[in-house]
Amino acid sequence: MTNNQTASIVKKAIDELSKKQSYQSVCHHHTQDHSMPSIDALADIVNLTREIIFPGYFGDSSIRPDSIRYYIGVNTEKLYALLSEQIFSGLCFECSDPAEMDLESVRSRSHNYAADFIAELPEIRRVLSTDVEAAYLGDPAAKSKGEVIFCYPAIRAISNYRIAHSLLNIGVPLIPRIIAEMAHSETGIDIHPRATIGEYFSIDHGTGVVIGATSIIGKNVKLFQGVTLGAKSFPLDEDGNPIKGVPRHPIIEDGVVIYAQATILGRITIGKDSVIGGNVWVTNSVPTHSKIVQFKPRDVLYTGGGGI
Repeated sequence: MTNNQTASIVKKAIDELSKKQSYQSVCHHHTQDHSMPSIDALADIVNLTREIIFPGYFGDSSIRPDSIRYYIGVNTEKLYALLSEQIFSGLCFECSDPAEMDLESVRSRSHNYAADFIAELPEIRRVLSTDVEAAYLGDPAAKSKGEVIFCYPAIRAISNYRIAHSLLNIGVPLIPRIIAEMAHSETGIDIHPRATIGEYFSIDHGTGVVIGATSIIGKNVKLFQGVTLGAKSFPLDEDGNPIKGVPRHPIIEDGVVIYAQATILGRITIGKDSVIGGNVWVTNSVPTHSKIVQFKPRDVLYTGGGGI
């Protein structure tokens, strides 16, 4: 083709892509002159939060006791500014009628939400420190808690979850889901920010773990790679569409261990201190102190009652 021919092809494609009927189904109509949430900015927010929670492990590694207050202060002020802007974008994105928005009110809400999140950082750090300890104590290969913070993908995914869950509880829309999905892309661990997860939570290896939105997980729970806490079915409305917000994922009580590739479906309860073996399929509740294991092909042994 000649240069004129290739230029004509490119121009035609640009013209087609610029037609409103071409992009309106995939382009969100938001308030003019206000940007949508930014994946890059949210990555900066998550990294800043990690720097504050785990000082010295992320960002500036030369932290000293006499400078830590300054270091945390600078990063917290920066986090507040970045997060306020992204929350504002998320609130604008969620508005059904941009023309009716009171932008000053939305701006004020975004600052209040950001401040509320900053206030939660000490508690987020406390809970994440229990997750680090659980990973360290639960893995003979871990030589230090510092190694766990630096190296373990589960800590990265759980950190994103704890951040996203806190934002969701405050009332921030959209942003928590983006933050959770960032960790999913990075680690292969999919934790919905709406799930409720207690202290001392650990995931060994982690790839392929799925934790659904209405899951409730107690304290001292350990999962291995490939575990699914999912829904068995979706209740439908009169039009045949899934009903939103119905509890449909498992409740995992304190002290439960779930081994690799186990699939636990529906609003069932796995009782306290139970052990779920690898590659089993559980769709009925299991009493406390139960053990469910697969001991030969197409056969499952379970003790302590319950069912599969």
